[in-house]
Amino acid sequence: MVIDFSKVPSPSYIVDERLLIKNLEVLKSVEERTGAHILLAQKAFSMYSTFPLIGKYLSGVTSSSLFEARLGYEEMGKEVHIYAAAYREDEFDEIMKYCGHIVFNSCEEWEKYRSRIQSADHPISCGIRINPEYAEVKTDLYNPCFTGSRMGTTLANFKPESLEGIEGLHFHAMCEQNSDTLERILKVVEEKFGKFLYQMKWINFGGGHHITRTDYDIEKLVECIMHFKNKYDLEVYLEPGEAVALDAGYLVSTVLTTMTNGIDIAILDTSAACHMPDVLEMPYRPRIIGAGKAGEKAYTYRLGSQTCLSGDIIGDYSFDQRLRREID
Repeated sequence: MVIDFSKVPSPSYIVDERLLIKNLEVLKSVEERTGAHILLAQKAFSMYSTFPLIGKYLSGVTSSSLFEARLGYEEMGKEVHIYAAAYREDEFDEIMKYCGHIVFNSCEEWEKYRSRIQSADHPISCGIRINPEYAEVKTDLYNPCFTGSRMGTTLANFKPESLEGIEGLHFHAMCEQNSDTLERILKVVEEKFGKFLYQMKWINFGGGHHITRTDYDIEKLVECIMHFKNKYDLEVYLEPGEAVALDAGYLVSTVLTTMTNGIDIAILDTSAACHMPDVLEMPYRPRIIGAGKAGEKAYTYRLGSQTCLSGDIIGDYSFDQRLRREID
């Protein structure tokens, strides 16, 4: 079946269930081979209409706020994990209502909420986020381990005397990377925190695993998971976000008008800032069906948004034909 994009409202996101299922089958195969639990990181993909489908393949969701936790609890109904750099006291009782796993950013945060966890009316497994102070992420905006990071507890600030009641350790040090990067990070995690893992029930490898990318080394991932399971007798969690929906959909956009200012410009009804923030933050270049790099094809345009943000630019692309205005 070919999607007729001309019949789709613009702008809009389209998810191709066939491609989404293909990704989910890859992730499910990792779960089945290793016994690991793979969670959907909702911060990367929160289209809740797909949650019942995703829940047929994955173990649950991971959240970063109260309302994400509620969304996963209500729409998928499986495991709900949460991590935040700090929790609001007035929201914490409701967070406990939805979450079976809560990760704290520091031992001090854990000590602050420990008594409330212990008085909860259902079991809650708690963990501490650690910062291995090692990552291979080039863009600091996406690097949880860059100098001065607020994400997780470094070894220097780790308090072994506060671990009573803690069942897991969590780290996140990756962004769109392969399993060879994970392997190197895990060596650092073991060197710094390995002695504490023997008293834990689980470890969470965080997100940033590009498992469904065509060149991803799944065999090495399996080896990494099994090493930790066998050596430390741990349950292993992973929480990819982008890998769940990677290349499984489209953003439909319309050319509203064109103009020239030293370069041909096409103004779209789509915003990089609103619809594709990674384009400005990473920076990241979206793929456009039928388009090439600037100068590669006959007609080159700079694609920008109708917003008043001057830098709301998607990028420079070339096409075989001139782009037509919507009214043409």
